[in-house]
Amino acid sequence: MSDTRPCVDWKLMDDFMTACFVKCGVPEDDARLCSDVLLESDRRGIESHGCNRFKPIYIDRIKSGILNPVTKIDILKDTPTTVVLDANDGMGMVASKKAMDMIIEKAKKYGMGMAAVTNSSHYGIAGYWTSLAEKEGMIGISGTNARPSIAPTFGVENMMGTNPFTFSMPTDEDFPFTLDCATSITQNGKIEYYARIGKDVPEGMVIGRDGKPMTDSKQILKDIRSKNAALAPLGGIGEELGGYKGYGYAAVVEILSSALTGGLFMKDLEGKNEDGSIRPYHLGHFFIVINPEFFMGLETFKKTAGDILRGLRNSKKAPGSDRIYTAGEKEWDVWQERKDKGVPVTEAVQKEIIGLRDEYGLNEFKFPFE
Repeated sequence: MSDTRPCVDWKLMDDFMTACFVKCGVPEDDARLCSDVLLESDRRGIESHGCNRFKPIYIDRIKSGILNPVTKIDILKDTPTTVVLDANDGMGMVASKKAMDMIIEKAKKYGMGMAAVTNSSHYGIAGYWTSLAEKEGMIGISGTNARPSIAPTFGVENMMGTNPFTFSMPTDEDFPFTLDCATSITQNGKIEYYARIGKDVPEGMVIGRDGKPMTDSKQILKDIRSKNAALAPLGGIGEELGGYKGYGYAAVVEILSSALTGGLFMKDLEGKNEDGSIRPYHLGHFFIVINPEFFMGLETFKKTAGDILRGLRNSKKAPGSDRIYTAGEKEWDVWQERKDKGVPVTEAVQKEIIGLRDEYGLNEFKFPFE
């Protein structure tokens, strides 16, 4: 089915979101970075984390006082191969860029680098950060905890965040291998997107307090916030399809995101004080960079990785299937299709854009959907 949504030129959307961030007090260079992270989601077709989240996750949180527009980064510990940063409840993207810049330089010199960040906020798609390493000819790995939404296997209480565990690796092809996915079977952002377009969530992804699966996306969002529903881990509800594996990987990300910094975890990431009032989320992230030159060399790595991926794609296909994909390929295809068209925007996002333009007096911005 063809996409009939209106598209906005990439530069126009970038300039607009940057201008809005600046109006909220974000320094211009930081604002441009934050906008680019959001747009990278849309470039890859990951609309759950693109301009769809611009207003509710970033602008609204800045305005409510739980997200600091100016990011003050403290270096808590720095060694030749590791660093620990405190983001002081500033923009998660800004702290993440600082972390990646530092450990990429460490990996160039020592072969590996790892960073952990505490007291941070939503950092966009994890694949943006791992791709920074890939563009330097290195392997990138990242994860982050988040407000609780996953129930452990055989449980119904939301205990851990969607906790992505993400990898990017260079290849000898036009696009890298990038596995960017949550350890839950779906993400809050995807459910928010379903709710915006009036679509149900497939059965088996969300469990209610009664232990039964839920599908109404709007009701799920309400019940997750009121702790009456939880996302299933990767593999789904129960053990039969391996839900315990997703549960285990989510726990790995939770531990690495908090224990390396002594930061908060699980229920303490609710973003609420004891009296129910909102407060910063205090999230944690981790980043790892590995330099193939310190092993058998970058070109050897890229060719072997490419050979593996081509072997997978050229293997025997299931009846009725005409193509096998490898991670990052679909996102590359989306970019080829969208790069000259622009970013598609839903009706709900269109309304948010017009509302912010009017609120901030950014009348120089005109959009094709008007």
